[in-house]
Amino acid sequence: MEFFATSGSPEKARSSCAIAGVFQDGRLSSVAKRLDKASGGVIGRTVRRGDIAGKPGDVLLLTNLDGLKTQRVLLVGCGPQKSFGARQYRKALEAALGAIARTSIRDAVSYLSCESVSGTDSYYLARYGVEAAHEALYRFLELKTEGDDRPPALGKLGFAVNAREALADAERGVAHGAAIVIGMELTRRLGNLPPNICTPAYLADRARQLAREEKKIATRIVDEAAMKKLGMGGLLAVTSASDQPAKLIVIEYRGGANGTAPVALVGKGVTFDTGGISIKPAAAMDEMKFDMCGAASVFGTLLALARLELPLNVVGIVPTCENMPGGTATRPGDIVRTMSGRTVEILNTDAEGRMILCDALTYARRFNPETVIDIATLTGACVIALGTHITGLMSNDETLAGELLEAGGNADDRAWRLPLGEEYAEQLKSNFADLANVAGREGGAITAACFLAKFTDGLRWAHLDVAGTAYRSGKQKGATGRPVPLLMEFLIQRANGAR
Repeated sequence: MEFFATSGSPEKARSSCAIAGVFQDGRLSSVAKRLDKASGGVIGRTVRRGDIAGKPGDVLLLTNLDGLKTQRVLLVGCGPQKSFGARQYRKALEAALGAIARTSIRDAVSYLSCESVSGTDSYYLARYGVEAAHEALYRFLELKTEGDDRPPALGKLGFAVNAREALADAERGVAHGAAIVIGMELTRRLGNLPPNICTPAYLADRARQLAREEKKIATRIVDEAAMKKLGMGGLLAVTSASDQPAKLIVIEYRGGANGTAPVALVGKGVTFDTGGISIKPAAAMDEMKFDMCGAASVFGTLLALARLELPLNVVGIVPTCENMPGGTATRPGDIVRTMSGRTVEILNTDAEGRMILCDALTYARRFNPETVIDIATLTGACVIALGTHITGLMSNDETLAGELLEAGGNADDRAWRLPLGEEYAEQLKSNFADLANVAGREGGAITAACFLAKFTDGLRWAHLDVAGTAYRSGKQKGATGRPVPLLMEFLIQRANGAR
């Protein structure tokens, strides 16, 4: 897909389709009014006739309007004008592009970006627009051989601005959005691939491919023999019954000055999670292929960074394995020594994510990171607490937590902060080891983060629990690409000198 920013008169612009808004109760947007005037009032008469009411998601395609250079005008409902904000803008554009995807239209220009959208500017309208296009048009079809599914014909999409002075900001938004979308596409593809294809070895090969294709990326793979020498008892305990060897994947993006402390992104990479001996119910177990979406988001973020060539140093660390039952599986009650030297009593083998992450967090220290962020589909408890719209955030640093919350708000990839407290950490005490890998049922997302916090002494650290936001269930089952937009906004702001 090619994206671009443009300015000029919508009445005179040549395109296959112009996208314009209609607000609730039939009020035309500013561009729709101009198109209506140039076409002799056809649009206004159509709206007054009740063919489109302007409710969110309404669409109406008009063709061959006299007085216009565009071949078609797609009207899209934007809801009440007074509440037309960033989320409503994105939803309107997604609805419009969803309608276009069902046609043979090959190019279009969106004029929704010319409207007054509260809390945004030309940069964000263009960037949000690119991301909305990705959401509306993304298809995972590579393993289908039958049926009518096919990629949309649309291959070129523009975002208009009212004045040439805003064009540079819009072009920057398009460039950033396009890179973020490339990262999201990789994240979603890795998440959507089945677990018989996307194994730890597959992820390692994909990391090597990144290094071959991107000049500022270098990759290193730590195998099980090296893990044993490093004392990674947590990761090795989880992988013990799998025929697929575990990997610790290190992906370094070197865009900053030599010697500058990196940001470390640590992504949980359990390519299939049965729960181990503490086995999961059969219902929806297929979705446990998504238990590596944290790892996938690290891959996607590093790719987006490389495409934008941001002046930062970032290291991605991905512990990846399967969690399987079997004669060599870790048992409830086993005690293992982690890379940090701490011992952990494994009371529940289905609390495996924290076991691989604790070793990866310890490994991250060798890079002397300025900031460490881990991303994991860690707990069902976070889904119960926050649902499927907002990511859980926990941090030992107030400033970092604020930066991530702000980044999520700016990127429309929201997070919500949950507490860390000694009262919760007390529940992780063990009679036989330094700590247990689970506490009680209450506050499960928090106690899981408290477990990880035990391995972050002296680190500026945040934890993103994406169990509810990294993938969808049901009819729209599939990886979402989150939290790549949040992470990229955070890193873009750092590159811009916000910190």
